[in-house]
Amino acid sequence: MGPIFNAWREAVEQGRPVALATVLAGPRTGQKLLVYGDGSGLGSLGEPGLDDRVREEAATLLARGESGRLTVPWGQESLDLFVDVQLPPPRLIIVGAVHIAIPLVTFANVLGFRTIVLDARGAFATPERFGHAHELIVRWPADVLPELNIDENTCIVVLTHDEKIDNPALAYAVRSRARYIGALGSRKTHARRVAVLKEMGVSDEEIARIRAPIGLDLGGRSPEEIAVAIMAEIVAVRNNAALVDPRR
Repeated sequence: MGPIFNAWREAVEQGRPVALATVLAGPRTGQKLLVYGDGSGLGSLGEPGLDDRVREEAATLLARGESGRLTVPWGQESLDLFVDVQLPPPRLIIVGAVHIAIPLVTFANVLGFRTIVLDARGAFATPERFGHAHELIVRWPADVLPELNIDENTCIVVLTHDEKIDNPALAYAVRSRARYIGALGSRKTHARRVAVLKEMGVSDEEIARIRAPIGLDLGGRSPEEIAVAIMAEIVAVRNNAALVDPRR
């Protein structure tokens, strides 16, 4: 096997998002270009400009999590390529070991997510409450998030209602590549949150990435019902479904 295949296999085994573009027809048949989630790559289709063009197209598919065929005009050529996108299981990072987080972990696990619970409060973040999570990290979330290599396959929910925990975590999340960012709280709570985030230097465009009130409006009130509403919204976002929420 060549270095590109070995690099592709290593990325898959390490759980790194990766796309492999292969030319299907013409004089470049069989040539490959590997594209990682951070936009870097390996291999060449013979011309740097063509590599950049295909890398950009492959990165778009990678961000959407979709494999597919591409036709790329290049000079007198029309390249027919197949882009094989490989993503690790989606991740759900839950900031706040609150009661809603318990059923949220359960539902996310069923849907195939890798679940990570973050909370600095050891009284809540206990193995007894979150033995079903893949990871339970008892530290300040804003300190941990930069260590988690957040990408387009990651969703983040912020649940504590504690400004000193939620706001620094959100300030980091909105500048990450996370696919979904949601925060628990009423519109009034979110308005206060927005004011604080702006004081922290977060832009309007970055704040607009936060879905608040979090979850689809299913009318539920119990922790389990709210957890269902959150997961329903996450599934809809991941599937690029059209969402119209009169609360926002």
